[in-house]
Amino acid sequence: MENSEKTEVVLLACGSFNPITNMHLRLFELAKDYMNETGKYRVIKGIISPVGDAYKKKGLISAHHRVIMAELATKNSEWVEVDTWESLQKEWVETAKVLRHHQEKLEAGSCDHQQDSPMPGKPGQKRKWVEQRQDFSQKKLLEPKPKDVPKVKLLCGADLLESFAVPNLWKSEDITQIVEDYGLICITRAGNDAQKFIYESDALWKHRNNIHLVNEWITNDISSTKIRRALRRGQSIRYLVPDLVQEYIEKHDLYNCESEEKNVGVILAPLQRQVADANS
Repeated sequence: MENSEKTEVVLLACGSFNPITNMHLRLFELAKDYMNETGKYRVIKGIISPVGDAYKKKGLISAHHRVIMAELATKNSEWVEVDTWESLQKEWVETAKVLRHHQEKLEAGSCDHQQDSPMPGKPGQKRKWVEQRQDFSQKKLLEPKPKDVPKVKLLCGADLLESFAVPNLWKSEDITQIVEDYGLICITRAGNDAQKFIYESDALWKHRNNIHLVNEWITNDISSTKIRRALRRGQSIRYLVPDLVQEYIEKHDLYNCESEEKNVGVILAPLQRQVADANS
């Protein structure tokens, strides 16, 4: 299938990235390989969107630092970039809204490429206005139609998929919107029975064709939680995060026992909002 016939895809990964690890970067490569190999899609870009401070997760350091580390981690990438929109919001933003923001941004960018109608020819010009209109009509036929706007899909690990079942963490309508309007590319590990989880969820089962499960055959158990634990204990994290990220963490002494106590006792933003909505 020619590239022009393939659906262009933008991979969006939302999360804390506290800190970003080599595994986060691997998710993008795994997803890109899988999607491109289907013959139906062509991945054109990856976006890392760190959550804002208002998420209130335990041990979550400033978004300022998390964004900088993500930018350092992707410095040499030709296709993965960091977007700061979500991290700069004063209030926590639902993932469904982040997806919508990026899809609308792509659609607006597509509209910017649309050409305006040509003005009627001036007296003395050899080409007549009717000829210009014919040329313009032919150009319009060649311009991207709405269906040709790249599609944003949520890139995640199996843990995010399974978090859909956590009471009050996700709105049911948001889950439906994510899988129906955008789609998921879920990287699974040994021991994560993602297919069974999809089977047991009516909402996920209904839109299972829009959920792509990617097996991670070269297993890697790196996680931000384990990185922070190693740092608190004075242990090396080399080769677990990009070198520039390690240097930044050490320079600013970002993770320690004190930072891990941040937001202790504070209810996670999604849970706060669900309770507030229920009482309103």
